[in-house]
Amino acid sequence: MVLAPPADALVHALKYEGWKELAPEMGRAMARALAPLRSGEDDVFLVPVPTTMQRRRSRGYNQARLLAEVLGRELSLPVVDALRRTRGGATQVALHPSQRLTNVRGAFATRDGLSARLKGAHVVLVDDVLTTGATAGAAASALAREGVCRVTLVTYARALPLLKAAGASHP
Repeated sequence: MVLAPPADALVHALKYEGWKELAPEMGRAMARALAPLRSGEDDVFLVPVPTTMQRRRSRGYNQARLLAEVLGRELSLPVVDALRRTRGGATQVALHPSQRLTNVRGAFATRDGLSARLKGAHVVLVDDVLTTGATAGAAASALAREGVCRVTLVTYARALPLLKAAGASHP
């Protein structure tokens, strides 16, 4: 889904306005898109992208974790908090794409004691929105260092870059 009305309002409300009640419907929509991926694989689990401790405290939840919980119930997949933030970082909202890469480089590591579980696994990385892919790339790199064989990203929405050509519009 493109981050356009009403998806943009839903993501914003979940992420910034405390409307965690939106997570079930958003997660079910994500599960419908992800269902074909599930067939035939045994070693698949969901990993929410962790937020900073400061944002977790101020929101009272991690929106990616809420979405992963819904996906887990809908698809009968385990949710594993395999990643941790190694450091905070400025909010990505106002950053240029190159600044986003720098902001999240090295920001994730795997949690202690999960190396054996991650090795050879298929991890479905869960987040609310994909913008530049910087966060997903940094998280996937941390998982790959532990031997994950495949990382699939699922998000509720995709923010498309602004098109500079006159009269251009998003599909």
